[in-house]
Amino acid sequence: MNKLTIDVKKLMMTNSGERYLDFKGEINDNEFICLVGYSGCGKTTLLRMLAGLTSPDEGCIKYGDDYWYEHKSKFNLAPQKRHIAYMFQDFALFPNMTVYQNIVFAQSETNHDKIKELINIFGLNNLEKVRPARLSGGQKQRVALARALASQPRILLLDEPLSAIDWQMRESLQDEILKAHKYIGGISIMVTHDKTEAEKMADRIITL
Repeated sequence: MNKLTIDVKKLMMTNSGERYLDFKGEINDNEFICLVGYSGCGKTTLLRMLAGLTSPDEGCIKYGDDYWYEHKSKFNLAPQKRHIAYMFQDFALFPNMTVYQNIVFAQSETNHDKIKELINIFGLNNLEKVRPARLSGGQKQRVALARALASQPRILLLDEPLSAIDWQMRESLQDEILKAHKYIGGISIMVTHDKTEAEKMADRIITL
């Protein structure tokens, strides 16, 4: 069983000045983790360090026996080699692509059977040829989840994925995210400001 081991330090620039993120912890395979804490405490910064989009100032990140980042040896594994899917707050769908094309884009080698499977799982069958501008917030979120899973990641990172969704849709989309977590059979880490949401969804809540 692979475990994600994190021991990182990072000086951050926030709206209220310099802040220091110092995080140490372990996340087990198959765990769904919610990160909570006040704005500017480093939740998104931590996700970005795990994804390889931001480098820590010190420390290491390790998945199983493999190092992703190690400060002393100056080793930093490229983001595309970490087998991570990162779902951004605004979904980051390509406006000029259809739903199907957005999902396919995540694959290094196109697997149409896998795409069809994800389209069925997230109920997107009638939207394959539709572009994002014509989708509702909930539909965009399901497309973003399908695209995140298309690359068959080991770890799913979600940065406040429900913040732009109205409260009526929120509960059903929480279930969609849990479905995505079960599908990857690995680790999911979600940033949220909603403690009730965290208590419902998480196996464990980590407060920064």
